[in-house]
Amino acid sequence: MQRFATRIRTAIASATGIDAAELRLERPRDASLGDFAFPCFVLAKQLKAAPPAIAADLADKLNAELGSDPSDRIEAIATGPYLNFKVDGARLAEAVLFGATTAGADYGRTDEGGGKNIVIDMSSPNIAKPMHVGHLRSTILGAALYRMHELLGYRPVSINHIGDWGSQFGKLVAAIDRWGGEYDIQADPIPALLALYVRFHDEAEAEPALEEEARAAFRELESGVDGQVRATWRQLTELSLAEFNKTYERLGVEFDLVRGEAWYEDKLQSTLERIEATGVTEESDGARIVDLTSIRKKMAPCLLKKTDGTTLYATRDMAALFSRWDEFAFERCLYVVGSDQKLHFEQLKGVLKRMQLDWEPRVEHVAFGMMRLPGGKLSTRAGKVVFLSDVLDRAVEEAAAVIADKNPDLAASDHGAEIAEQVGVGAIVFNDLKRERIKDVVFQWDEVLSFEGETGPYVQYSHARLCSILRKAEASGEAPGQSGAAPDWSAVDDARGLILTLGRYPDTIRTAAADAEPSHLTQYLLGLCREVNSWYANSRVLGEAPGTTAARLALVDAARVVVRNGLAMLGVAAPTEM
Repeated sequence: MQRFATRIRTAIASATGIDAAELRLERPRDASLGDFAFPCFVLAKQLKAAPPAIAADLADKLNAELGSDPSDRIEAIATGPYLNFKVDGARLAEAVLFGATTAGADYGRTDEGGGKNIVIDMSSPNIAKPMHVGHLRSTILGAALYRMHELLGYRPVSINHIGDWGSQFGKLVAAIDRWGGEYDIQADPIPALLALYVRFHDEAEAEPALEEEARAAFRELESGVDGQVRATWRQLTELSLAEFNKTYERLGVEFDLVRGEAWYEDKLQSTLERIEATGVTEESDGARIVDLTSIRKKMAPCLLKKTDGTTLYATRDMAALFSRWDEFAFERCLYVVGSDQKLHFEQLKGVLKRMQLDWEPRVEHVAFGMMRLPGGKLSTRAGKVVFLSDVLDRAVEEAAAVIADKNPDLAASDHGAEIAEQVGVGAIVFNDLKRERIKDVVFQWDEVLSFEGETGPYVQYSHARLCSILRKAEASGEAPGQSGAAPDWSAVDDARGLILTLGRYPDTIRTAAADAEPSHLTQYLLGLCREVNSWYANSRVLGEAPGTTAARLALVDAARVVVRNGLAMLGVAAPTEM
């Protein structure tokens, strides 16, 4: 599709004198009017004419030029104030279908990013706490954005900014000192540490001295003394990361860098000095702050250092920001963090604005809605969590049961368990990414584990079905490499809308990356699969005239490539049979 769009923009630029890079093509509201549309309103002032007259005049000029090019065969059609363009059906089918199958996994790949760095802060679970369903969103959103930007020629850098610092570690150290011997932390660390954390808060209500023990432990941790407190903190970090990695492996997620808050510990003083050097800090009741009311009235100040000299989360995040800019000079720095942290990121950006740093606009909060249980918000402190590993296990069990019912031979095969894992985990990931990220999600087991309707398993099954058609073609000797027949593109005239959808996959990736909105891609895949399945139900592929079968197999193969690629961008496997 890009080839035709470029040809059209070049022709309009030649006829009007406008830079082709400034011309924007749209999709006609009515698909019967054409494949591309150019609104002539933008030319009215320059050409001193009404848009419909401009469209009619340009149509005559452009048809003389575009019609003379046998490689594209594009027709310009004036429709009111719009100039629509329709590509010859055979040229369209050949370019899109062969373009997708020839490129394969690289379909949609561009170099537009020019190797510029895209820093993605994602996942960020807290040490000594479980990865629950609330952590899923940041992890898979960030991973999808990573893959999309990489396809577009950027150099993404994923950073797992784990929560390995803060007052909660003082509480855990105090809890371990009191009751650690009652729990098997080594054998099953996360549930044991969660139980200790919950117990601390329960018993601290009746015994205030516990809170002072916790504060003392955290002060020792921040002091840098390499004693028992720091040794316990290191042990908790190592045990937690080992558990986290089991879940990341199942989700197919890796990180370029794992840097917790503690990694920036030796950069805190230089960070404070860097901010203070710009003259934007001030004292307030013994604390060090940056006033942000000049950014927005009544915005709370950014607190950088408390009265007792200890730092805060904001201080450490500012240290991380400066470190990332100095190291990567990023084009975008995406914080894939829940919408409940909106004020925090407004404050961070407010400090950057007050410092008059020109890279402030490149820092973006990719906010997403909260994951909630039917009974309310998730809370580690209260023990109200659903472990992410349990969610994945149950989804895989459900997938295995469905596969056993629908395809017993597959379930009993050597790779039946592998496909159940792919379908179960894929159902969880796709279910989350199919929504606009800003919307809150109520975690409902029945919805998450549904294998009907607009689900990941539906898209995966559509891919498996396309693979099955291609296997049958191979078995019958009708595959393109076997028959040698040239495609009769008129045999896919009825699939023009589907071909256009396949051709728009690269633009979908581009838009999803720009908007940091993977749901653009999930909704695209759902629509594509509906179109593919509807077309296949009414168009026989195998056993037809060789040219007809060759053209329709090209369409099947292109659809297979696009569905597989799209699922891969989301981090969902594409089984070849289900």
